[in-house]
Amino acid sequence: MRLLFAALTLAAFAAPSVARDRTPAATPAGVPQSCIPLASIRETHVRDDRTIDFITSGKVAYRNTLPFACPSLGFEERFSYATSLSQLCSTDTITVLYSGAALSPGATCGLGQFQPVTLARN
Repeated sequence: MRLLFAALTLAAFAAPSVARDRTPAATPAGVPQSCIPLASIRETHVRDDRTIDFITSGKVAYRNTLPFACPSLGFEERFSYATSLSQLCSTDTITVLYSGAALSPGATCGLGQFQPVTLARN
């Protein structure tokens, strides 16, 4: 029983370092933007509960660091958004999508500024 407890405790402390390894270093490459055009977003990479990298058609990467952690975002690695504009802005929110028999909505969280970055190669 003690070995099981020790293994679980060790796993709990090891988990945060695994999450950090998923987030490549990013060097700022310009002035933060309040909005980016929806039509230019080609892919997104959820790095953890607070970090999403948006990659545009011009291969420009924008790192969005949410003002607060968004529960389960890093685990689920999927989200939705709704906007009436042709842009995604720091005033918009995202909703975590939980997997299961069907996708279901989870926490809704606010976005931060879109910081143009150069991502480190892993």
